[in-house]
Amino acid sequence: MPVPVVLPAGFSSRAATDADVEAIHELVAATERELHGEAETAPDGIKAVLSRPGFDPAVDSVVVHDVDGRLAAWAWLNRGKRAQIDVDPGHRGLGIGTALLDWAEARAVEVGTTDWIAQAVDDKDQAGVDLVRARGYDVLAVNWQLELPMDSEPVIPALPEGLTVRPFAAGDAAAAHLLIEDAFDEWQPRRKSYEEWAAMMIERSSFAPERSPLIFAGDELVGAALCLDLPDTDEGYIEQLAVRRDHRGKGLARTLLAVARHGFYRRGKRNLTLWTHSDTGALAMYERLGMTVRRSTTMYRGGPF
Repeated sequence: MPVPVVLPAGFSSRAATDADVEAIHELVAATERELHGEAETAPDGIKAVLSRPGFDPAVDSVVVHDVDGRLAAWAWLNRGKRAQIDVDPGHRGLGIGTALLDWAEARAVEVGTTDWIAQAVDDKDQAGVDLVRARGYDVLAVNWQLELPMDSEPVIPALPEGLTVRPFAAGDAAAAHLLIEDAFDEWQPRRKSYEEWAAMMIERSSFAPERSPLIFAGDELVGAALCLDLPDTDEGYIEQLAVRRDHRGKGLARTLLAVARHGFYRRGKRNLTLWTHSDTGALAMYERLGMTVRRSTTMYRGGPF
């Protein structure tokens, strides 16, 4: 049975459904435009959250509407550990975010989480930062969005002898999942199953296999940059980038970035972005490759409950 949400008068809540995807996208985009002057959220990213294996929207998500039926906020909790709350800029300061944080914590306890949950808050969202800080949440990690403008057609560097590069193909999915999860095991709290990874990555409508370079040593996959081609933007996005541990320090990340940039440049894109996590230790590497920080979010951890 869904955990109830105690909201201010005039607001109602229910579980999210696929029919809400576009409205949720518009809400999240509005928050991004308020904080950064532009939106990067895509509808297929919202749909991926609702459809990921192990996630039950009927009990793990909430949408909040005002008295006029307008979407005012939404929240979700994945596997009792990772929460996200977004409140429309026009409905802030009314206690909706507090009510949804109460819901997330109660839902976590219901599924057996009593130690902690984590939530990412944009570093420019002072109200959100103040809310989690007032609850005793502390910093778990920092995420940085990096960018690399493309003022001219990128030059692709030569690979070391014995290595080749080509775009992602359908038969590469299993190897790409293994490479990504092996690399991310070094910092992420849990390993994603193939089904969950695929739902969040290659099954998205914006996944761009033809602009996602893979590097091989013989027939072994040793590097990958999996990219999204989002509509209505002049930017290309690298969603996941990984190099196998035994092939690091050979310039493969530089080549993956260059090939991805080249493909997006040919598509008329003039900026390349990606996110990196403080636990990866990759920020300095990306900065050496010419990328700069554009925005950041902090992952806060709260509990026990």
